Amino acid sequence: MSANMLRRAAFAALPLALGACSWFTDFKQQPSVGTWQVFSADSAELKGFRGNPAGSVNTNGTMMPAWVVSYGMLPNVIDSMSALANPVAADTGSVRRGRVYFQINCAPCHGRAGKGDGTATKLGMVPMPLVSDRVKNFTDGYIWGMMRNGRGLMPAYNRIEEMDRWDVVNYIRAVQGKVEGVVADTTPAGLPGETGDKLPGYTQIGPTRPARYAHPTVTAKPKTAESKMEGHE
Repeated sequence: MSANMLRRAAFAALPLALGACSWFTDFKQQPSVGTWQVFSADSAELKGFRGNPAGSVNTNGTMMPAWVVSYGMLPNVIDSMSALANPVAADTGSVRRGRVYFQINCAPCHGRAGKGDGTATKLGMVPMPLVSDRVKNFTDGYIWGMMRNGRGLMPAYNRIEEMDRWDVVNYIRAVQGKVEGVVADTTPAGLPGETGDKLPGYTQIGPTRPARYAHPTVTAKPKTAESKMEGHE
């Protein structure tokens, strides 16, 4: 083969070689990953693609974004949320939902009936009763802010979502005897390990993903003899 023919063959193969490379990247070539989707190279879903930016707000909005009030565990910061109005009526439904969150998250320190005699106090935690006159005088917004930020020995309880925290506030008011016509049930919502209705409901702020390979609204049609023959004629 002559040198001229070799040069022509090389030029002819050049587009094929370049087409197999990923040198040319632009906005058309990006990973497509759903919100909170997890993945790994071997298809075993192990870790998230990326975290949410600090101070980001979920698509349902928020009553108190981080750029308005910080998450500092300081009295003056929590005081700044005292005037927040409770948007959730203290009815039996709200108190019932708040009980589930309270008995799971709050009772270990504050006690099932809010008397400050939770199990943690037997291990050295300072008793923190919620039925004292001092706490009864806290505003709903202040209690909500305490759960948002935490203060002193109390950590933040942002794992309780924003609107659900108002249910906890209403439950605390019922435990204090301040909800007319509603008596708070101070027993545990369920036994350890119980699931179903013994646990809080689904997330209101986090995106959800359907089961893998299953469309959330479309049901696969059963194959018929005619459909099996499609594409084989």
